[in-house]
Amino acid sequence: MSFVIGCDIGTSGTKAIVVSQSGKILSKVTVEYPLSTPHPGWAEQDPESWYGAALKALAGALRKARVPARDVKALGFSGQMHSSVFLDKAGKVLRPALLWCDTRTREECREITRKVGEANLGKWVSNPALEGFTLPKILWVKKHEPRIYSRIAQVLMPKDYLRYRLTGVLGTEVSDAAGTLYFDVKNRRWSKEILSKLGIPLGWFPQAVESQAVCGHLTAAAAKTLGLREGTPVVGGGADNTCGAVGNGIIKTGDVMASLGTSGVFFANTDRVKVDPALRVHSFCHSVPEKWYLMGVMLSAGFSLRWYRDTLGLTEKEQARKAGKDAYDVLGAEAQKAPVGSEGLLFLPYLMGERTPHKDAQARAAFVGASARHARAHFARAVFEGITFGMRDSLEIFRELKVPIRRVVATGGGAVNPFWRQLQADIYGEEVVTVNSQEGPAYGAAILAMVGAGLYPTVPAACSKLIRVATRTSPRPRQVEAYDGWYGEFRKLYPALKDSFRTIQGKLAG
Repeated sequence: MSFVIGCDIGTSGTKAIVVSQSGKILSKVTVEYPLSTPHPGWAEQDPESWYGAALKALAGALRKARVPARDVKALGFSGQMHSSVFLDKAGKVLRPALLWCDTRTREECREITRKVGEANLGKWVSNPALEGFTLPKILWVKKHEPRIYSRIAQVLMPKDYLRYRLTGVLGTEVSDAAGTLYFDVKNRRWSKEILSKLGIPLGWFPQAVESQAVCGHLTAAAAKTLGLREGTPVVGGGADNTCGAVGNGIIKTGDVMASLGTSGVFFANTDRVKVDPALRVHSFCHSVPEKWYLMGVMLSAGFSLRWYRDTLGLTEKEQARKAGKDAYDVLGAEAQKAPVGSEGLLFLPYLMGERTPHKDAQARAAFVGASARHARAHFARAVFEGITFGMRDSLEIFRELKVPIRRVVATGGGAVNPFWRQLQADIYGEEVVTVNSQEGPAYGAAILAMVGAGLYPTVPAACSKLIRVATRTSPRPRQVEAYDGWYGEFRKLYPALKDSFRTIQGKLAG
């Protein structure tokens, strides 16, 4: 029997899974690592921590699976998008990686927009200049760390750095490259136009191939460390969002995914490049050849619920600990005690600013409409509703762009909790389904490895064989109508508070 390994380099840890050709997950191991925030708004990680965690996770998953090394046909990697790894000529890391959630680059984004022009950004790279992307990070290093900038020879994404360490081959693939802001998404190549305009060498970026293509083979040293055979193929893999989509079968027009993790992502498959004229949602390359996707990103989705649990939800957290339950299940049970709309209590989930649709790093969270009537249940429900309203913002843009929507596939924390699945169906006004695999990006990376190894001819062929619907949740008409009204009120809040957010942040900065 043949097996593959899928590995996802996330923000909080790396997960490795061993998967059979039939799609069965034999083992999984996750190894965590820290996130450094040396200044407010900064987020960095040492790439060596990813490498060390990946070695432990990969070797551990293989041991648990008890699979002969000769039967592992390929490895696939997924990773956090946008985060930058700067290497010198010897392939050594020059500084900690600047992560996707790092917001220090506001001035660099303005510089890019000023020099390139918003129209050319849409034309050349299909996306606006936002703090999370890789390009403004490069310009920040150029301005603030010129000695490091002068030594840069290569810029890689996290998963591509890991693959380089294991194979000795520099490379990337189209789905991760699309999130850099210097990749021509439509033509699936580096954008010579924008790099030339900003004076950045094209030679810093390795060849970008399709996600299922084999990009290297395990070196003898890496194979010995992992317990695999030398020369085991390693495919290009994909960005975490596209691998998550592959792992959930989001590969056809009409397929839409709502992923609720630390951040929230709404993902819609497209057969051609669609660019939002207002650049509120991103247009990127899918990990399926000749496919693209639109993506809306909410910065504080599951993070908002975690924040509530750790600050205002301590009672429920303690109840969960004593009962041996998940704290989020207890919060969900508490939220169900309140009615639809939380009796007028609304929550803006902008704890770390917001990307879609506002593109505003200075936006902040708020509870609005609180009265003496409101109790713990109302606040808990308002958080669940506010997060889901924030996700709907992206869905409404898809509708405006006339993207077909057949159903919404839920994944992440929003897929596990039945209350939240029903809440999504009612707020989106769409059927919400889950599929048989909930391992997300790591599973998608494993599917890409299967295709690269020749176990399946194409990604769609693999998905049609391996992915099945597990649950279906239909929207309830009365609740849909009620939530349409509350969503309208939610949408009024950011414009009303926008100037106050800026004033508050200005006072804090001063």
